[in-house]
Amino acid sequence: MNLAEVAKRAGVSMATVSRALNNPSIVKSHTRARVIKAVAELKYHPNLHARTLAGGRSRTIGMIVSNMENPFFLDIFRQLEADALAANFEVIVANTDYQPARLVSSIRLMIGRRVAGLAVVVSEMDPYLIDELTDSSIPVVFHDVGTARENITNIRVNYRNGIEKIVRYLHSLGHERMAFVGHHASLGPTSERQTSFSRAVVQCSPPVEFRSVTHADGFEGGRLATRELLATGFEPTAIVCVNDFMAVGVLRELREHGLRIPQDVAVTGFDNIKLSEFSSPPLTTVHIPRQQIGHIAFECLVPGRNSPRIPGREIVIDPEFVVRESTGPAKKK
Repeated sequence: MNLAEVAKRAGVSMATVSRALNNPSIVKSHTRARVIKAVAELKYHPNLHARTLAGGRSRTIGMIVSNMENPFFLDIFRQLEADALAANFEVIVANTDYQPARLVSSIRLMIGRRVAGLAVVVSEMDPYLIDELTDSSIPVVFHDVGTARENITNIRVNYRNGIEKIVRYLHSLGHERMAFVGHHASLGPTSERQTSFSRAVVQCSPPVEFRSVTHADGFEGGRLATRELLATGFEPTAIVCVNDFMAVGVLRELREHGLRIPQDVAVTGFDNIKLSEFSSPPLTTVHIPRQQIGHIAFECLVPGRNSPRIPGREIVIDPEFVVRESTGPAKKK
C-alpha cells in the first residue's frame, strides 16, 4: 500500500495526503477526515525513513538512558515524549543498562536514523563519543555527562549541594555513624554523589565514622548492599542512598534484620521519585525536577519561535531537600 492509493481512495492529491498526515492543522477538517478514513480502510503505514529523506528534516527525537527500570529516567522520558507529541514529533528510546558498549551502539544507531535531536541521559560517557556527536552536528542534550559545545547543551545537577544538605541535617540530629549505599562508583554522576558524601562527613564536628558500599542499581542492589554493610559489623545510625530506587531496597533489608526506621537507622534517598512518597516510611530525599529536565531537553533540541537554540549552553539545577518520616534523631548509645 502506498501514498498514491490513499490519495485515490480519498479523492485528493498525494500532497494533500502528506499534509494531512504530517501537518494536519493546515488541512481542512473534512478533507483530513477523508484522508484518515482512507488510511484506516487501506491499512496504510507511512515509511518514516523515506519521509525523512524526502522532506529533509526528521520528526524523530532520540533518547538514550542508563536504566529505564529506574523511575528517574522514565519521568524524564515521559515529559520529553509529551512535549514531542504536542509538537508532532516522535521519540525513540534506547536503554544502555550502564554498559559503555551499548551506549556506543545506541549513539551510532541514532545518528544513522538521522534523528532531529538526541537527549543523552546516562551516567557512562567516553570523550571520543562526545567528539563523534560534535562531528555529527545533531543537536544534543547531555544530562550530567560531557561538556557543552557548539551543538551540545549540558544540564547539570548540583549533587554536592544536595548531599551536603543531607549530611548536615543528619549530623544535626546526632548521627555520628553513617553509611553510603551507591552503585557504579566509577561513573560520573554516581561517583560525584559518593565523593560529595565522603567530603561532607569528614568536615563534621564532632567527627563521623562512615562506610561506603556499592551494588547494582535497583531494589535488589539496595538490599544486597545493606546486607553486605551489616555483615561487616558496622552499625550505622543513618544510611545515605545514592537514589530512592536503591533506598527502597535498603528499607526492606533493614526491616528483615529487625531494625526500625528511623528509630534504629535513619535512611535518605535522592531524586524524589513518586515511589519515595509511598515507601514505608516515606523517604527523606532530595528533589530533582525530572519533568523540568525533560521539558528543557525538548526545548533545546526543538526550539520554538520564542525560544531559539542557544549553542554551547550549560544549565545548572540546584536540588531541593525534602524531609519525611524516614529520618529522625540518632539512637542513643
